[in-house]
Amino acid sequence: MANPKRKKPKRKAMLLGVGLDSDGHKRVTTGPNFALVGGSEETHEVMTEKVIKINEKLAAKGKQLEQVSHEEFDDIAQSVGLTRPKPE
Repeated sequence: MANPKRKKPKRKAMLLGVGLDSDGHKRVTTGPNFALVGGSEETHEVMTEKVIKINEKLAAKGKQLEQVSHEEFDDIAQSVGLTRPKPE
């Protein structure tokens, strides 16, 4: 039987960026709500800039990553230059 006093688990969200190109260096950058791994220097730098911009937009809205809907996140991601691949 379910315990009525039991709280719902707290929602968690994290951004994961994986750079698939390489220049021989291992790169890992983490923050409170993101982890970026791999990529060339340029790719890793671009991923870092995007995740910082996303977090700035979230802060401007007064929200945390786990508080936005999928649609709202998509809008934020598009505003910083990220796009979803189109289905074939």
